[in-house]
Amino acid sequence: RALAGTGAPVRALVRRPDAAVPDGAETVLGDLNKPGSLTEALKGVLGLFLLPGYADMSGMLAKARDAGVRHVVLLSGGSAALEDLTNAVSRYMSLSERAVRESGMSWTFLRPRAFMSNALRWTPQLQEGDTVRVPFPNVAAACIDPHDIAAVAARALTSDGHQGRIYELTGPEPLLPADQVAVLARVLGRDLRCVGLTDQEARVEMEAGMPTEYVDAFFSFYVDGTLDESRVHPDVQQVTGRPPRTFEQWARSHAEDFR
Repeated sequence: RALAGTGAPVRALVRRPDAAVPDGAETVLGDLNKPGSLTEALKGVLGLFLLPGYADMSGMLAKARDAGVRHVVLLSGGSAALEDLTNAVSRYMSLSERAVRESGMSWTFLRPRAFMSNALRWTPQLQEGDTVRVPFPNVAAACIDPHDIAAVAARALTSDGHQGRIYELTGPEPLLPADQVAVLARVLGRDLRCVGLTDQEARVEMEAGMPTEYVDAFFSFYVDGTLDESRVHPDVQQVTGRPPRTFEQWARSHAEDFR
């Protein structure tokens, strides 16, 4: 939507013909895990917005380069800077950045911190009652609205001066989980209570929904303290010319999602 809003020609890659895309975007079929499926999709494409962690990053990027793509904007993350190949999250971020650096195309890396939209994981609890149980209750993050990530990505794809840049994307302030719950309480008009899980409780709940290697990665970040997401960076303001959106702004625009 951010790209379509600039008036630039936008092509949306989808794996299913019935996938919904924003008005103003052309739909093309393909699968980034299958570089051979991208021949038609890449014709005439000059810029590519890319997520990390595909099966054959180097092969897919070579396909894009040979098709004429000139610039890649990669959505990465703060843990890429750690270059910790023993950490499942840091590993795929770091290796994806490495593949883009070595692709022969110019690039921009976006390293957002925790997404404000992660709060949507509390929706089932909010539908059942007024208590929100959270892992890592003492870990603050300068979480960012995905709207702002998109705004930076659109600028990096449609204007000059972003080649070889790494943007550290954060919101305007560090918030604890309890701070986020307090904002939601105000926005939703409810008396909400935030309860922190012990590390043992958090591990049990997280392992029920994701592979252990990813749970280990998050425990490394937030219990061992290898990743600090609390620092506020000015990059959103510098690239877009406006301050990043607050968690309250995000919550008000998504209030219906919690009801």
